[in-house]
Amino acid sequence: MQSPRPSPDRSSATPLVRRLVAEGLGTAMLLAVVVGSAIMGDRLAGGNAALALLVNAIASGCGLVVLILTFGAVSGAHFNPAVTLSEVWQRNLPAALALPYIALQAGGAFAGVAVAHLMFGEPAFAAATQARTGAALWWSEGVATFGLMATIIGCSRTRPAVTPYAAALYIVAGYWFTASSSFANPALTLARAATDSCAGIRLADVPGYVLAQLAGAALATVVLSWLIPPAPAGATVAGTVAPGEFDRTVVTGGPAAAPRA
Repeated sequence: MQSPRPSPDRSSATPLVRRLVAEGLGTAMLLAVVVGSAIMGDRLAGGNAALALLVNAIASGCGLVVLILTFGAVSGAHFNPAVTLSEVWQRNLPAALALPYIALQAGGAFAGVAVAHLMFGEPAFAAATQARTGAALWWSEGVATFGLMATIIGCSRTRPAVTPYAAALYIVAGYWFTASSSFANPALTLARAATDSCAGIRLADVPGYVLAQLAGAALATVVLSWLIPPAPAGATVAGTVAPGEFDRTVVTGGPAAAPRA
């Protein structure tokens, strides 16, 4: 009994306009969730910073899962320039689409900030005043983005069906184990310079975060691409590439093992 082949990537056949709209809309909704839950948590926590962070983390993780599941089949649900550049590097996305994707992600991110502010009776945009700078925070963002990209690449190559959940769970964890609360997204970071809520970051501090994020993403792409090479056709078993499948399929040319009981 041969194992099923991976499902085709339907997003690659979707018209470009739809893909770009999905990226912009999805990123806008993500920022609305992140900034909106931060404002709500801050208002309701009564000065309890840990409770406010917990609310923000859970809401952001839940929102991310839903948005990836909603838009994934249309655009791939990147919502993040680091993910887009990594996909180009891995040759999963044509290089010509990188700039349009990133432009829509950035525009969507600012739109999401405005949506969140208006829901809470705030001006659409307000310059952030919260300082987030220094070697410890830059290192934190590098680590956070490395982990996020490792999660996405590793799961998408071995257990693609769980990737939305794994990425969201990592982000929830990142809120707590990183000193920077895991922005891990250049578009999100830039847009959060336009909110003076507890989710904000001073515009002057954005370049340090973004450079650290891009470095972490690049390192993760190199390491994970070496550690978990793309599966050849026929090597996927129930969404999971079992150890040894690559060698057996490539060397012998035979079918992958049947699903195990």
